Amino acid sequence: MKLSTRCRYATLALFDIAYHSRGQATQVRQIAERQDIPVRFLEQIFQDLKRAELVDGRRGRNGGYFMRRMPEQITVGDIIRATDGPIEVSFYVEETVSEANAEGRGKREVPAALWAEIGQRIASVFDDFTLADLVARAEAAGISRDEPALMYFI
Repeated sequence: MKLSTRCRYATLALFDIAYHSRGQATQVRQIAERQDIPVRFLEQIFQDLKRAELVDGRRGRNGGYFMRRMPEQITVGDIIRATDGPIEVSFYVEETVSEANAEGRGKREVPAALWAEIGQRIASVFDDFTLADLVARAEAAGISRDEPALMYFI
């Protein structure tokens, strides 16, 4: 199984919101700068995340994107499904000519069931990790958080 660049960037973007925004809306430009992601590509990714109801957007001066659920409730599996579709882990096993006939069908069913079960287990691992897990790892690694800029009015 190979994850797309779209999926990896979506994970980075949601991690960024969870880690840096403290529940506030975050502009795409800020996320793109911190995570080194092209802005136009990130805007397209946020449309996928919005359709999957992982984020929502707010227009205006204090606008941007924010998560619709808590980081503990968004799994890596959710992100993969939003960007790449259903999680399907498949194993390609080359068949010989003799196995391709009807007599060989029974011989292939047991291994095929095993491969399917392994694929399901691998897919479930993605649902075991949440954005909160990523945030905890970043905190443990000592990654600094961007503090919001203070605004002074006179």
